[in-house]
Amino acid sequence: MDRKNLWAPWRIGYIQDMAGKAGECFLCRSISQPEKAKENLEVWRTRLSIVVLNRFPYNNGHLLIAPMRHIPGLLECTEEELLDMIQQVKQAQLLLDKALHPQGFNIGVNLGRCAGAGLVDHLHIHIVPRWNGDTNFVSVCSDAKVISQSLQELRDELAQAAGKDCLSRQ
Repeated sequence: MDRKNLWAPWRIGYIQDMAGKAGECFLCRSISQPEKAKENLEVWRTRLSIVVLNRFPYNNGHLLIAPMRHIPGLLECTEEELLDMIQQVKQAQLLLDKALHPQGFNIGVNLGRCAGAGLVDHLHIHIVPRWNGDTNFVSVCSDAKVISQSLQELRDELAQAAGKDCLSRQ
């Protein structure tokens, strides 16, 4: 069987950006700035977790769900944190279905840099909406990814679909 490569050249901006910010956690920054929820692309938060749009998305609607505590992996989570995060995964899927109507999802966790984690010290779950044909000639033939909606516009649309400007699900 021939090996296939999946190239994600649009991620280089994220990698270069993160290289210069050692020690800074964008999730902790968002958590500590609830008054900047919109600017930080926060969609909602609970007592135990936060849901934000990925600034360097694989697809439109790419969300990250993270615990409020700065912990590196699942083994450090309490049962309550694990349950809360998986409940937010479900709510995020429902919201993305309602707002964007994807045909599928990739949902997962990258633990460790060698597993693909760009932010290795703060656990987060990726929720990536998928559509048939969402990898097109532009992403295959060039170093670009076409995403047809700004992150702020998408954040506002998701918040509206959820029924509030920025949900608080305490």
